[in-house]
Amino acid sequence: MQGKAIRVRGTVQGVGFRPFIWHLAKQHSLLGAVWNDEQGVMIHVWGSEQQLSDFIQHIPLQLPSLADILALECSALNSPPAYDTFQIISSQRNNLAQTTISADAATCGDCLAEINDPYNRRYRYPFTNCTHCGPRLSIIKAIPYDRCHTSMAEFSMCPACQAEYDDPGNRRFHTQANCCPDCGPKVFLEDALGQTIPIDDVIKHAAQLIQQGHIIAFKGLGGFHLVCDASNEAAVAKLRQRKQRYAKPFALMAQDSAMISEYAQVSLVEQQALSDKRAAIVILQQRGKELAQGIAPDVDKFGFMLPY
Repeated sequence: MQGKAIRVRGTVQGVGFRPFIWHLAKQHSLLGAVWNDEQGVMIHVWGSEQQLSDFIQHIPLQLPSLADILALECSALNSPPAYDTFQIISSQRNNLAQTTISADAATCGDCLAEINDPYNRRYRYPFTNCTHCGPRLSIIKAIPYDRCHTSMAEFSMCPACQAEYDDPGNRRFHTQANCCPDCGPKVFLEDALGQTIPIDDVIKHAAQLIQQGHIIAFKGLGGFHLVCDASNEAAVAKLRQRKQRYAKPFALMAQDSAMISEYAQVSLVEQQALSDKRAAIVILQQRGKELAQGIAPDVDKFGFMLPY
């Protein structure tokens, strides 16, 4: 039996990389462990020469969707196996921070399906996330990327979320921002004076305020959106005045691609960009229905994005 130490550098923390390595090691019947540290991910693994070769070869071929490997370095381990299974172990710190953290990623299709399912325990819960999506860079405080080093540290997982976190077969296995309505952050609405508005359906009430011409400061991943009705000329003008932004176009958010196509041309390539995990703002040629002239003064294009 041979041993290998495998150093993986790149965007490999907070992207489901350790669970991926755990599954891959199990598939190849290997012993060892994987952990985060301040240089990325370290793997110590033991098996036959063929098993190790196959394992290493498959690492870059089956990466999680948010992972990106910059370097994969292997060296021999001359010691006997230190584990009788393959394990994910606690992160280690060496004060040599050299790794990167994934950017926040738009909510994935699986999480969206849960949010929209009345029978799911995360129904209408906006902080739903999993290994494949959700906050990363915007909640990190220190490396390695573990829950205790994020702004989620103060939220202890309920038994149901902890069971998901501990289950290797679950897509929330070692998802550091895992939470639900019972144990995670809550949505609230404040007025312009910072006073909390006592309302049961916060999102519905915020939508009504937007329809009435108000401007909402909405906390999203990585920062705030200033939101108003794009068809309300007075609301858009008020937003320009408050932002002191008198010419630069505003970005637009639409419910789905069908809604965007009512206002702009959308090619296949542009549709793919809109649907990408980065949920980028895509510049599109105006057409069809009109919006407030103040959205993009003297410009014949709109910058559209889908909800992320």
